[in-house]
Amino acid sequence: MKDILHPLCLVIAGAGFLLLLRDLRTAWRRPEDRDPALVALAFTYLFSALSYAVSLTWVWVRVDGVFGVPNIAVPLAQGCVMLVFGLQATVLAFWTKRPEQAARRARWLMAGAISVIVMMAVLFALLTPVSQRPTDFTLYYAHDRAFQAYLLLYMGMYTVAEVYLARVCWKYAGEIKDPWIGAGLRLIAVGAVITLGYSGIRLCAILGAEFGFSVRPAEPYAWICGDIGATLTQIGYLMPIMAARLTGARRGRRERRQYQRLEQLWRAVSAAEPSIVFVEPAKDSRDVSFDLYRHVVEIRDAQIELRPYLSPAARALAESRRTAWWRSSKHRVAAVTADQIRAALLQRQRGPVSDPASYADAALDTPTPQKELHHLVRVARHFTPPSMKPETECAPGVRA
Repeated sequence: MKDILHPLCLVIAGAGFLLLLRDLRTAWRRPEDRDPALVALAFTYLFSALSYAVSLTWVWVRVDGVFGVPNIAVPLAQGCVMLVFGLQATVLAFWTKRPEQAARRARWLMAGAISVIVMMAVLFALLTPVSQRPTDFTLYYAHDRAFQAYLLLYMGMYTVAEVYLARVCWKYAGEIKDPWIGAGLRLIAVGAVITLGYSGIRLCAILGAEFGFSVRPAEPYAWICGDIGATLTQIGYLMPIMAARLTGARRGRRERRQYQRLEQLWRAVSAAEPSIVFVEPAKDSRDVSFDLYRHVVEIRDAQIELRPYLSPAARALAESRRTAWWRSSKHRVAAVTADQIRAALLQRQRGPVSDPASYADAALDTPTPQKELHHLVRVARHFTPPSMKPETECAPGVRA
C-alpha cells in the first residue's frame, strides 16, 4: 500500500515545491521582497517530498546501502516529517499573526522540531536493526523497548502537531474573509484529522505488543489514513496560492488588453498635448498596472487641455449619431465622449471655440480608479483617431 500511495503524494509535494521555487529565488536575490510564509511553505513541500521519496521501498534499500545502516531511511524520512510539521505551523503563524510574533513563534517551532529529531536519532541508535524491513518496520520492532520509546516520541509529536493544525485551521477558516484561504484551511483541518488514523494505528501497535494483540490487519489503513490526510493537507496549503496565481494571471491579461485598447486614444491625445506625458512608457516595462493607470490620468489631463475646443455643435451631432436603442446609457456617454475628443483634436488646429461645451461624461459617476478605467476603455473602443488634415477633414458640426 505504501508504494502505491507514496508516489502520488510525492508528485503533489514535488509540484508544490516547483510552484513555489520562484518565491525561493526571489527571497535569495531580493531579501527585502521575501515572504516568510511562502518560503516556509516551499520548504514544507520540499521536506514532504523527501519523506515520501526516502520511504519508497527501492529508495529505502539504496539509502541503507549508502549509509551502511539497516533501516536508516526510517529516521531520515520521519525527521523530514518533523520538519514539515514545524514549517506548517510556521506558515500558519505568518498567516494569522503579526510579523514579529510569527517570527518569534517560528524560531521556537523549528527549535522544537530539531530537538525532537535529535532525540529520535539517539533512540534509533539504541536499536539493533539487523535486517531491512521497508514494509513492516513498525510491526517487526514493536516489541523492542528502545523502539517503543522512539515510536512514542515520534507519534506523540505527530499527534500533537496534527491536532494543533486541525484546531488552528478550523478556527481561523471562519474568520478569514478570503474564500480560497478559508477553504484551504478547512481542507488542512480535515486532512489533519484523517492522519490521526495513522498515528492511532501506530500507537496501537505498541499496546498490542504489550497486551498480546496484533494490528497487522490494520497496517494498510495506517498508510491510507496517513497519505490521504497528508495529501489533503498539502492541497489545502496550495489552494490559496494557486488561486492567487490564477487571479494574478487573469488580472495581468486583462490589464494588458485594457492597456492596448487605451493605447490608440492615449497616443492621439498625447501627440496633441505632449505636456500631459510625464515619462514615456518603457517598451519593456513589466509594471503594466502602473502604466495603465498613468494612461488614465494622462487621458483625463488631455481632456482638460482640450476643453476649450469642444464645439457645442460637435456634441449635438455626436448625440444624434449615438442614440441607437441597443446601446446602454454608459456606452452612449462613452461613444459621445469619444466623438467629442476626436472633434476637439480637429478643432484644435483652428483654435478655441467661443462657448465650449462640456463633455458628455462630465456628470458620470466614476468614484474609483477601477470604474474610471472601465469608462475610458469604453471611450477608447468608440474612438477613431482623426487624420489631422484640416483641408480634408473637419470636426463634426464645425465649418472650416
